[in-house]
Amino acid sequence: MTKSRLNSKLHLAIAAVAAFSTYFCMYAFRKPFTAATYEDYSGFELGALTIAGGPLIVLGFKTMLVVSQLTGYMLSKVIGIKVISEMQTRNRAGTIIALVVLAELALVGFSYLPLSWKPLMLFLNGLPLGMIFGLVMSYLEGRRQTEAMSAVLCASFIVSSGTVKSIGQWLIQDMGVNEFQMPMVTGFLFLIPLIVSVWMLQKTPQPDVSDLRERSERKAMNRAARWSFFKAFWPGFCLILLVYMAITLLRTIRDDFGVELWRDMGVTEEPWGYATSETIVAICVTAFNAGAIWISHNLTALRVTFVMMCGSFVLIGLSAVMQHLGWLGPLSFMVACGVGLYLPYVAFHTTVFERLVAASGRPANMGFLLYVADSLGYLGYGLVLVARNTVGNSREVLPYFVQLLAVIAVLSFVALLLALVYFQRVLRSPLETSEQENEATEVVG
Repeated sequence: MTKSRLNSKLHLAIAAVAAFSTYFCMYAFRKPFTAATYEDYSGFELGALTIAGGPLIVLGFKTMLVVSQLTGYMLSKVIGIKVISEMQTRNRAGTIIALVVLAELALVGFSYLPLSWKPLMLFLNGLPLGMIFGLVMSYLEGRRQTEAMSAVLCASFIVSSGTVKSIGQWLIQDMGVNEFQMPMVTGFLFLIPLIVSVWMLQKTPQPDVSDLRERSERKAMNRAARWSFFKAFWPGFCLILLVYMAITLLRTIRDDFGVELWRDMGVTEEPWGYATSETIVAICVTAFNAGAIWISHNLTALRVTFVMMCGSFVLIGLSAVMQHLGWLGPLSFMVACGVGLYLPYVAFHTTVFERLVAASGRPANMGFLLYVADSLGYLGYGLVLVARNTVGNSREVLPYFVQLLAVIAVLSFVALLLALVYFQRVLRSPLETSEQENEATEVVG
């Protein structure tokens, strides 16, 4: 291996670590509040709509906080369809830091403002944070090593979610921090590490000639380019969007209500158990998804990834059935359903959207596809969360979660198979096109 190639791989490894660290730190500004149950405020309800004088929508206080932040986060994803797809390279680092600082200021407001203002503060907290992932991912896409680098990045939101919740519980239980001030304190702990991580990320080298040949150049997309790409592949795109929405729904319930899921399974005293399960999940998911870098043929990579995703939905269905029958302990269930959920979720970020852009031969970038998918995914989660509270707000989350796992596993399996058939018919990767042209030339010769 030449010295230049060795240096290039070292720089990309550093970029992957910087991306992991940046997004890991971001979660310290987004998820710590979910480590608290806010049960002392269960009487604080929102009767937004009424029928015959009674409330139609009644949200528990924690659910209201989750929905408030989710609404800001989802709106950020919608805005990001335009902003992220059009973002110029020179503006990325400063934008990341500015957005995180705004999120921390909202947590300061969450700490000290009256109770009725706290949902608004979490809305303002979620609003800037929804754009961070697309900005970080833009440093990594369009490379032969993209799957490995983005798998490392995606491991961050698996590990970090459990870790920051464990830190939040530690601050409350052992350090005596108020549950409303805990998110702000957690954010301050990670602010300097985040700034250092972004500084490292900004040093990521541009894709080289081989990257551009195999994965295509990633360009900023205007409105016409976005609409053209969607029209070209809309049947298959809509199918995988439905799958993405389903996965987002399940993983976000598991994430936001992890404390309640462990509680419903009888685990209440060990705060570091959340980090343990998520670390196991992250290792498994990262290893499986990073392997796609060894498949240079874009359409083949999509085929293999879709089959792996179908297998993950089988695992999800089995974990739901076995938990219902009492055959899985708490840790085994959280790991099994976690691996089943995060394998396809991370695959979308590492391989599916990356290879779709590369195989399409059209000017595009992953930011556009990711933010269309994310905006719809979080919208679906918000609607289901509100609908659950509309028909009855049971204190137990586990039975509801297990039922969703079983139903969505079956529907997503079918949708993925249909999408695979569609993309095999309409897509030809640049490598496949080149091979077919060479075969035609040999026949003519």
